[in-house]
Amino acid sequence: MLRTRDERQELIDDPALPDEDFAAAMADLARVNFWLRGHAPTLSFLRRHAPRGGFSLLDVGAGQGDLLRSIERWTDRRGIPARLTGIDLAAGGALAAGRAGTRAAYLTGDVFAHEPATPYDFIVSALFTHHLPDADIVRFLRWMDGHAVRGWHINDLHRHPLALWGYAALSSAMRWHPIVRHDGRLSVRRAFTRADWRRLLREAGVTARITWHPLFRWGVSSVR
Repeated sequence: MLRTRDERQELIDDPALPDEDFAAAMADLARVNFWLRGHAPTLSFLRRHAPRGGFSLLDVGAGQGDLLRSIERWTDRRGIPARLTGIDLAAGGALAAGRAGTRAAYLTGDVFAHEPATPYDFIVSALFTHHLPDADIVRFLRWMDGHAVRGWHINDLHRHPLALWGYAALSSAMRWHPIVRHDGRLSVRRAFTRADWRRLLREAGVTARITWHPLFRWGVSSVR
């Protein structure tokens, strides 16, 4: 049933999706990340590797910016200066991020066309790569490895039956937005096994560490 990645497109990736539906779905997705500790792998990476003197960071596929806000809170508590930027293809993401409130800069566009004047220390993504076909993931791995000064981190789902069944039960009980309920199940089907990541890294010619995290998350990372 879950032997290979599902290739069907998620509803949230439909360019014709109205901004208000995008914003409502992203708001519930932030609740999903709270309940399922979705930001924990990224914050764990930064705790280990971010310098206390400050850093710059790009969040790719930033949605409405809830990961960036978690990173803001984390750096504020520790007194670490950080220049945070988010980028997302969907224009609705910038609108939702503005309403939700974040100090981070927010860009709308294709990350592969983004050439910053000053390179970022860290590049991260959370729940982004499973939206991509394998060929684009290979390209993204190479892009991150070539653009991050200090390191990069991918936080994404583990394709596993327990993750699929557990999410279906939780999303139904919590009455999340229909798009979130549908796409969450499909996200697990589009997600990855350890063997998938090993293959993708090999195809990209990139060396990285693959770490499993509780509640069916993978962390894939490289540090200079």
